[in-house]
Parts: sequence; structure tokens; C-alpha cells
Amino acid sequence: MAKVLRKFVLPGDLIVKGNYPPAPNTYQMDDGLHSLKVGLSEIEGRNVRVIPLAGRYVPRPDDLVVGVVIDLNAFAWSVDINSFFPAFLTATDVFGKRYSPESEDLSSKFDIGDVIIARVAAYDRSKDPMLTVAGPKLGRVNGGYLMKISPVKVPRLIGRRGSMSKMIEEATGTRITIGQNGIIVINGEPSRIPLAVKAIEMVETQAHLAGLSVSVQNFLSKETGRVVRKPQEGPPQSDDFNSGESE
Repeated sequence: MAKVLRKFVLPGDLIVKGNYPPAPNTYQMDDGLHSLKVGLSEIEGRNVRVIPLAGRYVPRPDDLVVGVVIDLNAFAWSVDINSFFPAFLTATDVFGKRYSPESEDLSSKFDIGDVIIARVAAYDRSKDPMLTVAGPKLGRVNGGYLMKISPVKVPRLIGRRGSMSKMIEEATGTRITIGQNGIIVINGEPSRIPLAVKAIEMVETQAHLAGLSVSVQNFLSKETGRVVRKPQEGPPQSDDFNSGESE
């Protein structure tokens, strides 16, 4: 099997020199194959492709993610984290270094279809992401409402020092777990969840607009019938992004 070579590319970047067959999101010039998109190029033998970045999650070590178990074998679970490739959670991460496939059943911990909260343990752009559930509040999701937004909108949903997500939580009486891969878990009374969903959808559709915090604040005040105030920005949290908000 040919080794797969991967790298991030911008429009116009040379992917590979030489005469290669044309592929989607690429174009041929005299010196070789170039990218038409911002994305991730893959070279496997004579086969070349570019996976556009838009709408997909690029893993970073220590990111909090929400994923769905899509497969398992004797040594690891395969997890869909809304990225280019599935991530892997090893049996030793869950059962410990003395794990033995003869004595332990992976499906007893996580089975296909289970939703889990994990952190990205490792990702170096040449191998598939590795996950860990070693840590507080990580592991199987046993309840709640799942929704997905574009990963590039996550910083706006979190807000500076978590101010946007905290405002939505306090106004709706819910608890929101935001995966940096764009997958969100909302917990709370069933009657309160729809308002949280609407507020999150508002953030996603208006993420490019100035004054977003005030717009969401006014929306929540109107829907709840009480004055909703933006929480004071606290110290940086481990899940915070450099969102670029100036509000």
C-alpha cells in the first residue's frame, strides 16, 4: 500500500510536481498539479485529491470534541468528529495499559452509535487524530439534545471568555457543551431546550455581523419576558477560543 502524503494547501499552491491525472479541486500547470481550494491535499501513489476546508473541523491537541462511535475492533474505537478523517480512541486509554482483548469487550464501554465527549490527544497532520476520555466530564453522553453548527462559528458561540454561551445558558436554564468540532450537546428541561437551539442558530447565521451579543441578548429578553444581561467576562477557560470578538 502506498504511503499517503498530506499537507494543507491554499489556492494556487503546488501539490505535486509532474504529470498527474487531474482531480477535483485541482488544476494542471507545466510544473505539476495545483490546488483550487483551501484544504488538505492527499497524495497516494498517482492519486491526488484536495479536501476543501470549508465546513470541516481541523483537529488541534487538547480540543474538546463531541463525536459518534462509528466502528470498533479489538484495540480501538473509530469516532466521527466532523473532520476529514475519523478519530481513534484506543482501548488502553479506557481500560488501562494492562488491557487484554481476550478479557475485555470494547462494546461494554462504548458501542457503535454512542455519542462521546473527548479531547484530542494527538494530531500531527500526517496521522488520524487520537482521542482521550481521561479527564473530568469526558466519556459517554447519556442524554441531551444534539445539534451541529459550522466549526468556524464556534468561537462566536463561545464568545470572549465564554460570555455568549454563558448568557444563553443562564437565560434558558440549560447546560451547553460545545465541541470545538461544531457538535453541541444541550441538557435541561425539554421545554427550555428549543429556546437555546434558536439562540445558537441565531449565532451561527449572524456570526459575521457586528453587535451579535446585543442582538442575542435582546432576542433572549424578548423570548423570556425578562431582562437578560450579558455575563461578566471571567478569566480565560481551557475551552475558550481567541474568538476575535470586539463587543
